[in-house]
Amino acid sequence: MEQPAHNLIAKKVCWYESLAILFCIALSWFDEIFDIPYVLLGGPATPINWRESIFESIVIGIVGVVIIRHTYKLLTKISYLESILPICASCKAIRLDQEFWDSVKQVVETKAAAEFTHGICPKCIETYYPELRRKTAVKDTSGNAGT
Repeated sequence: MEQPAHNLIAKKVCWYESLAILFCIALSWFDEIFDIPYVLLGGPATPINWRESIFESIVIGIVGVVIIRHTYKLLTKISYLESILPICASCKAIRLDQEFWDSVKQVVETKAAAEFTHGICPKCIETYYPELRRKTAVKDTSGNAGT
């Protein structure tokens, strides 16, 4: 499976998750330093326990890295799967949902804001129009000889 080079949505979501995890670590330290249950709820006062805060920060960080990596992999996989277009083998129509099919031209013009023009690739010229290929080759050699 080839992943898109610039999966911006996945990167944005991972940044938001990173910020949320940093917020959780900051909240853990804030609670340890200011003893929130004592201040807000009138619970018993507890001394600052630096070792506990460091341990909690490490655990939150490890869990956060696992979650962010898993999220990024899932979002890139979803992005890849969404980029696959089911196309009819006969008429080349593209399936947009379970019951709606549209022409390739219409889908590209709508989704990509692009227009179609026609041309012939060198392989098809050689296969279907060999006389055109010979004419162009003669013109090229005669045109090059004069310059």
